[in-house]
Amino acid sequence: MNANLDQLEPFDDAGSVRVVVEATKGRRSKLKYEPSLRAFALHHVIPAGSAFPLDFGFVPGTQGQDGDPLDVLVFADEPTPVGAIVAARLIGVIEATQQPQGKEAIRNDRILAVARASDTYCDWNALEDVPESIVRGIESFFESYNAQRGVKFTILGRSGRERALQLIREGQQAWRK
Repeated sequence: MNANLDQLEPFDDAGSVRVVVEATKGRRSKLKYEPSLRAFALHHVIPAGSAFPLDFGFVPGTQGQDGDPLDVLVFADEPTPVGAIVAARLIGVIEATQQPQGKEAIRNDRILAVARASDTYCDWNALEDVPESIVRGIESFFESYNAQRGVKFTILGRSGRERALQLIREGQQAWRK
């Protein structure tokens, strides 16, 4: 791979958010894009019995409070391979903090989006369209996922598409500095 995926613009020409997949739905491996290598490296593997509930990745050209690109979960019809770029529409955000042991808590929200190429989720245009049990399951996954690594993950609330868009715009500004 010879592309710098982190250098892409966050939005494509059609206005869809770009998501670079780092963990595939149903898998235990979390890879992380390493710009200096222009490749994905194995970051960690979650314990047996756990799996990512959705494709998980980042919005290129953004930076969150943790110094990494903003995190996104994508509802897609099929699991998407690591490294794929998914055009998606924003539907909301799970706002949260993350606190490693002995360190200060920092914001580390989870943006939610639907793959533009999805038939299954084509009617989901807002966070309210997602069944409550699914959102609770995603929140529980991240609480457990982080706890397994000695990190406290605290849900602050949920917000809609406009807040997700605002976070991406703020992340763009932070990345450009």
